[in-house]
Amino acid sequence: MTPVHRLSATHLYSFARRLFIAAGAPGHIAATVAEILVNANLAGHDSHGVLRIPAYLRRVAEGALDPAAEPERVRETAGTLLVNGRNGFGHYVARQAMAWAIDKARRTEVCAASLVHHGHIGRLGEYAEQAAHAGCIGLITTGDAEPGSGITVPFGGTAGALSTNPIAVGVPTGDDAPFVLDFATSVVAEGKIQVARSRGADVPEGCIVDKHGKPSVKPADLYDGGHLLPFGRHKGYALGVLVSLLGGLGGEFDIERRTMEGTFLQVIYIGAFIPLDTYQRAVRATLNGIKGTAPAPGVAEVLAPGDPEARSRAARLAGGIELPDASYQQICEWADRLQVSSSPEAVEATDLWPLPSPALT
Repeated sequence: MTPVHRLSATHLYSFARRLFIAAGAPGHIAATVAEILVNANLAGHDSHGVLRIPAYLRRVAEGALDPAAEPERVRETAGTLLVNGRNGFGHYVARQAMAWAIDKARRTEVCAASLVHHGHIGRLGEYAEQAAHAGCIGLITTGDAEPGSGITVPFGGTAGALSTNPIAVGVPTGDDAPFVLDFATSVVAEGKIQVARSRGADVPEGCIVDKHGKPSVKPADLYDGGHLLPFGRHKGYALGVLVSLLGGLGGEFDIERRTMEGTFLQVIYIGAFIPLDTYQRAVRATLNGIKGTAPAPGVAEVLAPGDPEARSRAARLAGGIELPDASYQQICEWADRLQVSSSPEAVEATDLWPLPSPALT
């Protein structure tokens, strides 16, 4: 059994925040990135949580990520927005861009935005939930098409051409469990393979192939020239391509190299169509009706998208967040390098979870 470390959300958030500050991030950016990472762990998506910290700090050390960069609104109309992340933390860029888009949608009913030149933005459901909690429907996609070097093979192909190219949508329900659709267009997100590797576990069949194109369940095979497979065969592949094309609206493409990438988001202001309260009650009633379907043999109950995250959040807030020893030790190595204490005694009064709602402008 692989050893694990159990930390409270407060302890983990404080530790991550102080690491990012030590790496050069201003306090407000460090706090935002740390919060979003811990939110991912709480939601049960460890693949997009603090496991990612060493990779981010490595990019900062290499000069590939500017920890102090502020996103810039480079072009906009009443209902559109182009945001340059200036090679900064993608989590901060995406949350800020979503806040700007929500504000625009409240005034113009709908806002579409394109985000370019930013780091990894983490769990997309975070930003879909951000829109839903603001009384809007939010959609966000991110990814790229890089024929010959992508981590996901196209349907029927043998070489990588796409990233994991996820898509997320959030719809408000009037309670703490909004409808949240959030999935990679590969069978699993690459981070799920990282989690399995950190735990010394195999991955389910049908997720990856090795460098020879043969099916594998060994995480190491993915990182030794292997690839992820698209979910749903041609359907997931087609959605993955769509994500790349939406990302290209920001102009982050290279015609000669035949590549296209970027992040796209859209916010719909529900009040432009129907009173928010009426809509939310109808959404909740519809979801509850679906959940009332008789479960199949061996299934405890039917859930709605967003329910697993809400339940995980409640359980992990009460019982703590488990980190595999390999991930925890990698984070602690960076803590030693940056002279940051991992002790719960280093937690500050402002680190107590839950945190105040973000107030970005």
